[in-house]
Amino acid sequence: MLLIESGIKSVAQMNEIKKINEELENAYLESIQTLRYTVDAKDTYTRGHSDRVSEYSVLIGKHLGLSENDLKTLRVGGLFHDIGKIGVPDSILLKEGKLSDNEYSEVKNHPSIGAHILSGASIFKDIIPIVKHHHERYDGHGYPSQLSGENIPYFARITAIADSFDAMTSKRAYRDSMPIDKVISEFENGKGTQFDPKLTDLFLDILRNHFDEINEIQIKYK
Repeated sequence: MLLIESGIKSVAQMNEIKKINEELENAYLESIQTLRYTVDAKDTYTRGHSDRVSEYSVLIGKHLGLSENDLKTLRVGGLFHDIGKIGVPDSILLKEGKLSDNEYSEVKNHPSIGAHILSGASIFKDIIPIVKHHHERYDGHGYPSQLSGENIPYFARITAIADSFDAMTSKRAYRDSMPIDKVISEFENGKGTQFDPKLTDLFLDILRNHFDEINEIQIKYK
């Protein structure tokens, strides 16, 4: 009888601990979301950008046949990939036109800043590689760590494609969005240098044969 009562108490305690952990995780997630919305509020370009990058990353993941857990990692990673821009001065983030070399160096700090922000909670351990390395290049000429090839975390390579696609197809103060034929050309030219070649081929197939799925995301997050 005592063993049964002890077992019941143990299960109850485990459930209570699980509930507390979930509440703490949700509270931290909400705090990070608030930071993300702060970035969105001060930069009109990022408004909707993170949502689209998240959705494009998941779309690529689905075409790769990734698991639901992996898709969740891609979704959250996409949402928070630019969180480090909270540490970039407004004068740089909101500047219209070409950045100076010093200003660009400041912008290039945002992946490391974002990784540092998220490092305070274990729930983000799986997305930190996305946040920190989504600006690495396949040829090793990216930042912040100059990783190359398969040394770049796989999900970061996926997010890099999603991020670049949205940058190309978003209208900026100093340029219009690129037409889709130009976007395709950019990815063809960047295959094996800026982008993972296998992932690029898959994304090009999406652009050419499944653009309706891309269009749904663009309509949803205009």
